[in-house]
Amino acid sequence: MNRLAIWMSLLFLVACGSSGGGGTPDVGADVTIDVPADVPADGMPDTGQDTAPDTATDTAPDTGVDAPPDLPAEVPAVDPCGNKTCDPGETCWNCPADCECRCGDGVCTHGEACLNCPSDCDCTTLGATPPMGWNSWNKFACDISDALAKETADAMVSTGLKDAGYRFLNLDDCWQVARDAQGEIVPDATRFANGMKSLGDYVHEKGLGFGVYTCAGSMTCQERPGSLDYEAQDMLTYASWGVDYIKVDWCFAADLNAKTQYGKFRDGIAASGRDMVLSLCNWGVQEPWIWGAGAGQLWRTTGDISDGYFSMLLNLEQTEPHAAYAGPGHWNDPDMLEIGNGGMTEDQYRSHMSLWAILSAPLIAGNDLRTMDATTKELLTNPEVIAVDQDALGLQGVRVQIGDDYTPDVWTKPLAHPGWRAVVVFNKGEENFTFDLASLDLGLAAGETGVRDLWARTDLGTLGKTFPVDLVANGARMFRIAGTEKSPAAGQSYVSDNTWIYMAGSRGPVERDRSNGGTPARDGKALSIRNKVFSKGIGAYAGSIVIVPIGGRCTAFQADVGVDDDAAGAGTISFEVWADGTRLFDSGVMSGTDQSKPVTVDLSGKMLLKLVTTAGADSESGDYADWADARITCR
Repeated sequence: MNRLAIWMSLLFLVACGSSGGGGTPDVGADVTIDVPADVPADGMPDTGQDTAPDTATDTAPDTGVDAPPDLPAEVPAVDPCGNKTCDPGETCWNCPADCECRCGDGVCTHGEACLNCPSDCDCTTLGATPPMGWNSWNKFACDISDALAKETADAMVSTGLKDAGYRFLNLDDCWQVARDAQGEIVPDATRFANGMKSLGDYVHEKGLGFGVYTCAGSMTCQERPGSLDYEAQDMLTYASWGVDYIKVDWCFAADLNAKTQYGKFRDGIAASGRDMVLSLCNWGVQEPWIWGAGAGQLWRTTGDISDGYFSMLLNLEQTEPHAAYAGPGHWNDPDMLEIGNGGMTEDQYRSHMSLWAILSAPLIAGNDLRTMDATTKELLTNPEVIAVDQDALGLQGVRVQIGDDYTPDVWTKPLAHPGWRAVVVFNKGEENFTFDLASLDLGLAAGETGVRDLWARTDLGTLGKTFPVDLVANGARMFRIAGTEKSPAAGQSYVSDNTWIYMAGSRGPVERDRSNGGTPARDGKALSIRNKVFSKGIGAYAGSIVIVPIGGRCTAFQADVGVDDDAAGAGTISFEVWADGTRLFDSGVMSGTDQSKPVTVDLSGKMLLKLVTTAGADSESGDYADWADARITCR
């Protein structure tokens, strides 16, 4: 066992709790990545190409097998995109060959958000992009005051954090001391002599949002009054103060049902009449990624972070499996940033920011903004790194290569611009080495592929047969790769035979032409729904996402969906079909006793097809999901 694995094994033995305030793309078989033999296969791309008979499908019994229908070919239509003129109706989203992205073209593309392009981007969904801001706990713990909050608000403006997207100023634990005779929460009159409403007004005058902290239990983690049995009353109070963001911790709440308790805060916010971001800080207890989207805008996947490299790694590892549950308005939260607090090196902090950005994690700074140095400011405000975090597709990056002491972790995600990918290459070990960026298969068509170093904000040229990049110990490099999406074949073809540019599964990889099985890749059986066997399709488990580039060339998606017989009659799943940010089909919750349900969806003019499954109950038990005979018809 290598040194890093020993450290990580020790860390995972530590129970997660609050100390205070607190998958992979499947892109075809052109290039593969060599992985040590002891690396679990679920972390790696699946080429979808069999080189030997496959016992899971090739030996399936003849009787009852649903044979693939004939696949009619169609003559490709003439496509005006590509004439080197951005014609009416074309944008950089549907015709990147001819058009440049610009605010005002009607499409929210990479680098645009409500903050800088409200005409094109979603300004109505609360938490449409991962929240950004500052929180007092990591640096100041209970040593907070009205003066500190106002000075920090001033610093958020003067240092450029506000302009970079950091919106919320959040006070953590210790601002409250008691409840009065009417049950109203009472702030510390010494530290907040002018009251919370006055402080909220000051924060708002700076163009920032105001956040406070409470706890779902009877007391906060620092044994101040919690909100148990006062949820609705506290939400009305916070609304009267102009609060915009509420962090709800989980101390003194071990016997409570988290979904029920956080639902009370959600309902209290709705009754208050004020939009307030609700942060579920229950450390991953009771699997909030499954049900959290129905309560708040973000949920903790981990225990509290601390200002150390291995703590950061632990929170990264605990967040990675839940990528399929993240998206606009509902985000996995691996906890706040520690950048600038002094416990890590500059290289480690750069890795911290790179990884949180590729995860589409909330970016909540936790340092002293009044005194931060130029390096800390540069790490927190790099616009190209932040743009990856805030990208309009709203995808959590997935790990496509698991590294060790001498090979890197590689994380990728598609961006809201056809042919663009974000890539983080992370050396989590203790030795410097070089990695060949050209060895990655990102699902792009053959042709010129540009490389940009996001930290250096410099174009590095184009990928060739090799493209070596140097990596320091504990360091990360972050790139934007710009190429051209592959086009689907004309006629009707199976989704399992097409390029997938993104794949996230909550238990191992999403499988081609077999059921999900377990965590390892390609360990499933023939797809089977109520004893009807299918030779083609997609097998997933609970939370999953598959994205297929269709380039505006396809007219229809068809499938039969249902719970696989591997569930033995158990399991509850919902199936959704999305394209270009719009949900086109929702099966509702299906159980293991339901017959398969036919799906036909119009894809005319759409660029990206996204297939989503989610757990239908409060657990993932038995949630084997089949997209049987999933196919697209294209010109």
